[in-house]
Amino acid sequence: MSQHKVLFAGGDMELLGNEIKVGAKAPEFAGVGVDMKPVNFKGGDGNIYVLSIFPSIDTPVCSMQAGRFNAEASKLDKKVHIFAISCDLPFALGRYCGANGIDRLTMVSDHRDLSFGMNYGFVMNGLRLLARGVVVIDGTGTVRYVEYVPEVTHEPDYEAALAAVKSLL
Repeated sequence: MSQHKVLFAGGDMELLGNEIKVGAKAPEFAGVGVDMKPVNFKGGDGNIYVLSIFPSIDTPVCSMQAGRFNAEASKLDKKVHIFAISCDLPFALGRYCGANGIDRLTMVSDHRDLSFGMNYGFVMNGLRLLARGVVVIDGTGTVRYVEYVPEVTHEPDYEAALAAVKSLL
């Protein structure tokens, strides 16, 4: 287990789990969709995946992140799939999507097992929330871009993540 950190509202926050690095094979994970059905990720299927990770959809920065990636999704190739991942309950994610027109993201709740959070090193110690970040995975299942946003209350670097996606097309 790695002991990497981010800031959360200016204070040090240890991240639990295995810190993911560019060039690594993307770990599998399982979560729950807004329909309460399993969402399983394996990668290596020829598709490109953007994993947009955030603490809670009911906060302004997380809402902006979901909205931005939802808007960008329509501009990307059909083989690019965007997963929005948090520890929010599936009901909250579904309510948010319905109220805000989020229709191009696969919402994934990691609340049950922290499968994603531990496999990718995004679990904020003591909070059972995920830190903010973005991971881009290529068609072979290899991690090509990783951002653990240094201050969780800030937005990710959308341009860098999208440039990584476009470089794979």
